[in-house]
Amino acid sequence: MTRSPLFLAALASSAVPGLDPVTVEGVPGEPGDLFEIAYVQDSQDRRWVVKAPCTAAAGAMLDDISALSGLLGRRLDVAMPMVRGLAQVPEGRAAVYLRVPGRPLDFSGLRPGPLTAEVGRTLAHIHNVEHLLFEEAGRPTYDAEAHRRRQLSELDRAAATGHVPTGLLTRWEHALEDVSLWRFAPCAVHGTFIGQNVLASFDDDGDSSSGHVRGVLAWEASRVGDAADDFAELASLAPAETLDAVLEAYAESRIERPDVHLVRRARLAAEMAPLRSLLHALASGQLDVVERTAEELRALDARVEEDDRRHAQEDAERSERTRQARERAAVLLDPDDPERPEPEWDATQPHAPFPMLGETQAISMTTLLDEPQEYVAGTAADRSAPSPEPVTGDVEEGPTWAHADDPEPEPSPWPEGAEEDSQPVPVMAADADASTFEIDEVEALPEDADGVLDLHEGASDFIAVEHRPEHPA
Repeated sequence: MTRSPLFLAALASSAVPGLDPVTVEGVPGEPGDLFEIAYVQDSQDRRWVVKAPCTAAAGAMLDDISALSGLLGRRLDVAMPMVRGLAQVPEGRAAVYLRVPGRPLDFSGLRPGPLTAEVGRTLAHIHNVEHLLFEEAGRPTYDAEAHRRRQLSELDRAAATGHVPTGLLTRWEHALEDVSLWRFAPCAVHGTFIGQNVLASFDDDGDSSSGHVRGVLAWEASRVGDAADDFAELASLAPAETLDAVLEAYAESRIERPDVHLVRRARLAAEMAPLRSLLHALASGQLDVVERTAEELRALDARVEEDDRRHAQEDAERSERTRQARERAAVLLDPDDPERPEPEWDATQPHAPFPMLGETQAISMTTLLDEPQEYVAGTAADRSAPSPEPVTGDVEEGPTWAHADDPEPEPSPWPEGAEEDSQPVPVMAADADASTFEIDEVEALPEDADGVLDLHEGASDFIAVEHRPEHPA
C-alpha cells in the first residue's frame, strides 16, 4: 500500500464525525488495484471500511457510488456499502462506510440448494431495478448494439498490443459479429458479481444449506447493460448443476424473461475478462501485470477447445431436461388424455375461486326469477351488493393474483342467458350512479426516516451524511 493503514484511519476519523479509531487493519493490495482499503474499529465497537482511490478515474467512480448508495440502498433486499462520509485525497475523495457483515462465497464450491437459489434471486432483484435510478446516479448506459460495439473496440485495441493469441482474436471476433447473439433487453447490472463480492452468513457453520446472502460489495462497475456480464464467473467456475439452479431461481424472480443466449454471452464475457486487465495495465505502465495477463491468455487459448466440448455436453443435458419438463407439462395440460394424472394443486398459480357464500346470496333469487336480468361479466368482488357505501379511512388491500402488467381479463366463458344446473350464479344490474375509485400504491417509509435505510450491522443514527450539490439525494 502506498498509504499506511494509520493514514487511512485518520481519513475515516476526519470523514465521519464521532468516529474515534481504536484499531486498524490494512487490506493487502495487488498491482493494478483501483483502491486502497483498510478496516477500522472505533471506540463504539463499530466496524468501518475506508476506501481510497489510486487514480483520478477511481475517484470519480467513488463519487458516483456514493450517490448510487443513497438511491439504491432502500430498494435492495440485501445490504450494500452505504457511504457515511468522504475525505479529500489527491486522486479524488476517499469513501467511508460501515462494514457489511458476511463471508465471501466461492462459486466453484457452490452446490444446488437454498443458498444457490438466493444467489439467483439476488441477481434478479438487482436486474429488476429501474434504469432511471442508475442513470440519475451517473452510471453508464449501454443498449445491446452499443454494448457489442464497445467490446469490438476493446478487442481491436487489445489486438494492437500483440499480446492476444490469433486464435482467440478470431474466435471472439466471430462471436461479436453474430448479431443474433446480441439481442437482449438492457437492465441494471452490478458489473463485478463475483464470489468475493457476494457476502453470506450461515446459521450452522457445518451446513452450507443454512446460508443466506447478506450483502453485495464493489458497485464501482455498475451500469445499465447486459445481464450476462453478471453471470460470467458463475458460468466459468460454478458446476453445471449449480448454474442451472441459479438460472432457475433467477428466471422465477425476473420481471422480464431471460433471453436464450444469456449463458453463451456469459461464457464469452468470462473469456474476454483478461482483455480489460491487459489494457488497464498497459495504460498504467505495469509491465509485470501485462506479462501475467498475456500468460493467462495463452493458457486460455490452449484449453479453449476442451472448454467448448464440455460446454456442448452441458448445453445438451440442459436442453434434454428442458424437453422432458415440457413433455410433462404437456401431459398435465392435455384434457383428452385418458391417462392424464390429476394435476397437483399449486397455490402460487392464479386461479378463479368459487364465490363466497355471502356473495352468492347477496341478491334475492326471487327478483332474478321474476325479471330477466342482463348478465354482467366480472370478478367475485364485482358481484357485491348494489349501491355500496363510499369507502373512507384506511383500506387494507388483500392478496391478489393479478400482476400490474397483466392483460385485461378474458370475457366470461358463459354466454348471455346461459344457465348452469349445479349452481346459479348471481348477477346484478349495472349501477349508473356508482363511482369508481383507485388506491395508489406508494412506498411505505417510516415517518422519522432520514432518507437512508441502513441495513448494516452496528449502524449509528447520529452519523451525518454528506451530500454533494451535483448529486441530489
